[in-house]
Amino acid sequence: MVTYNFSAGPGVLPTPVISQIKADLAQNEFTHLSILEISHRSAQFEKIMASAQQRLRDLMSIPDEYGVVFVQGGGSLQFEMLPLNLATNKQSIAVLDSGNFAAKAAQAAQMLGKEVTIVGSSKSQHYRYLPQLTGDFDANAYDYLHITTNNTIEGTTYHQDMLPQTTGRLTADMSSNILAEPYDITQFDAVFAGAQKNLGPAGVTLAIVKKDWLASQSIEHVGPMMRYQNYLDKDSMYNTPPVFSIYALDLVLSWVQAEGGVDEMTRRNQLKAAKLYDFLDESRLFEAPVKTSDRSLTNIVFTTNDAKRDAQIVAQAKENGLFNLGGHRSVGGFRASLYNAQPMAAVDALIEFLNKVEKG
Repeated sequence: MVTYNFSAGPGVLPTPVISQIKADLAQNEFTHLSILEISHRSAQFEKIMASAQQRLRDLMSIPDEYGVVFVQGGGSLQFEMLPLNLATNKQSIAVLDSGNFAAKAAQAAQMLGKEVTIVGSSKSQHYRYLPQLTGDFDANAYDYLHITTNNTIEGTTYHQDMLPQTTGRLTADMSSNILAEPYDITQFDAVFAGAQKNLGPAGVTLAIVKKDWLASQSIEHVGPMMRYQNYLDKDSMYNTPPVFSIYALDLVLSWVQAEGGVDEMTRRNQLKAAKLYDFLDESRLFEAPVKTSDRSLTNIVFTTNDAKRDAQIVAQAKENGLFNLGGHRSVGGFRASLYNAQPMAAVDALIEFLNKVEKG
């Protein structure tokens, strides 16, 4: 039976990447060691680190004035590192509350003693649309405005042409749609992304920070492991980095380049998402509740509006080789994650299954 993984994270990896990892797990051709055994101080890993950084710069057109670092702790740690390093002037942050992870970023900053203002929220409508800035937003009152570009749980996305327009600093959590569609990195001052959704396995997190902004901060009371500058100064090796995860990330980036880059990923993702949304919009059983203009390309949520039936269908889908289709525990329903490595065949198999369910 052919199987497909629709998990929101850790997400599906490209088949060629899995094949390369399998080969390198036994014995790497350069060191004659398993890739799990190589030192982060080895010449081989230094090449891997440099390659991963350069591939990211090439794929995202990241200018030299931005630093690129790899850290551990996932997006959750970034919810703390970002305000500790960059909300040091006014000690104040603006957040567009578009979903669970935007709310968590706000809560983390508040726990650190920062003043957080929710400048727009769609929580009262179950996050089914994206909040936008109002005309009275004063960027000068905050160190920065924080957004989540793609809301993994709720299935909404601030696409490039929908980014909030601000004269101040803009930061973003891009964990679940980085490289899935193009963003002009120069419109942001800091970006982070956990790898496990669209870049590789769990264990490494990417951070992109404008160097001059970082250098202007006063962070005397921030511990050394929480300082972006230490990772920049030590080429992401302030302490032992997640060697395997960075190695796998580099393989994924190489695959994206070989397949045609972000433009080609976007084209494919648009086709995959459109095919599934078209089915859902025509369905008499399933509903995609997100506002059409705000829909995600990577995390498509839908429901029958019957929690018990949804759970039964999720179990039935697993029996048919369609894994991890259940929605997040906080919202229920279904979620099909169509990351870059997800083939169109997975969408076709899902639609065929859902169609059979609907027809009984």
